[in-house]
Amino acid sequence: MSQPSIAILHYASPPTIGGVESTIAAHARLFADHGYAVKIITGHGEPFDPRVPVQVIPDVGSRSPRVSEVNAELARGIVGEKFQQLVEELIAELVGQIVVDPRNSKTLSEANGEMEGGNLSYIIVHNALSLHKNLALTAALKNLADAGRIRLIAWCHDFAWTDPQYAREVHPGFPWDLLRQPWEGVKYVVVSEARKRELQELWGRGVEIAVVPPGLDPLAFLGVTAKTARWARDFALLDAEPLLLLPARLTRRKNIEYAMEITAALRERGQAARLVITGPPGPHNPTNVAYLETLRGLRETLGLQDAAIFLYEFGAVDDATLRDLFLLADALLFPSEREGFGIPLLEAGLTRLPTFCSDIAPFRESAGEHAHYLPPGQSPPDAAAQIATTLAQDSAYRLKKRVLREYAWERVFKERIEPLILLLEHLHAH
Repeated sequence: MSQPSIAILHYASPPTIGGVESTIAAHARLFADHGYAVKIITGHGEPFDPRVPVQVIPDVGSRSPRVSEVNAELARGIVGEKFQQLVEELIAELVGQIVVDPRNSKTLSEANGEMEGGNLSYIIVHNALSLHKNLALTAALKNLADAGRIRLIAWCHDFAWTDPQYAREVHPGFPWDLLRQPWEGVKYVVVSEARKRELQELWGRGVEIAVVPPGLDPLAFLGVTAKTARWARDFALLDAEPLLLLPARLTRRKNIEYAMEITAALRERGQAARLVITGPPGPHNPTNVAYLETLRGLRETLGLQDAAIFLYEFGAVDDATLRDLFLLADALLFPSEREGFGIPLLEAGLTRLPTFCSDIAPFRESAGEHAHYLPPGQSPPDAAAQIATTLAQDSAYRLKKRVLREYAWERVFKERIEPLILLLEHLHAH
């Protein structure tokens, strides 16, 4: 069975700025990334990704002249000819855009209503089944759903019937009642458990409601370079807990083997620690090449083949990439035996990065009492315990890891959005 095509429908889409619009863009890109045919049907928007067609139907929006005219009549309690005519025209517009079979791009109108053997699109409708901004659109979708001509997923961000802001704008009877009762055959999705409880108070608890939160793309949000993004994916840096950064050349005084032993001790504690070392071997001492071989052997011995990463082996770390690594990292680990000053401690301070460093005078001078110092001779397990305990008490670190575990868009798609589509496909097939 081929993958179903996906149509995403909302009053507006990018470049319109808003939480729903940004969610739509993310969903569309994710579906495209994973091989789905996806398009956007919107009242106002422009193309933002070459893989995602954008079909603008002005009367799908909430502010077109005709919609505004109908809304003005509805505000006066008039459900008249203009409303009915707009509903009929929207039905005709929609059936001309909805793909029945992604294998041949046949639309609903071209198929003459024949659904046998085709994968009817899922139309993911954002807010139009729960908000009153275009009730003619809501009624048109209800007509198509009742006729069995479309599969709807109602993605509900806001509810007209439960929001005090809209109390004077909704009234008993058609078409407002379309928003306060579940539609047969429609899968409802809300964006939080709080919204789910709100909808259950309106409908009762007998309706199955899925919760799929919005997310964010951490790498895009942080504005990292293409090189950093590639390395973050290749080395699963966002999955590290914690991600330790050691920005230094490979020279013996940097005490890199100690950092590796601490990383191994953290992993023995059950943590998914990773260590990123940024620099190449130092250029002025021929023994640094031998030191690199020693470190490679230690990496093998400690079982850190995928957890101690010498970035220079994969390309140069320029200033922009180094800044990115400070933004991605969870802590600076800088256990040098000797230093003249310690610039990385300053960089860690600017990026609000917890710093774990050797207790030497230059570091005390640059970081004062605001770094976490590793006492001379401290064993790797004890240093690992110090790091683990400190980070466990750091609410910013815990929130960061919660965001990456639960709200990174790729994870939301693989764990929530795609399983929902596959479940619906299975149910329809049986």
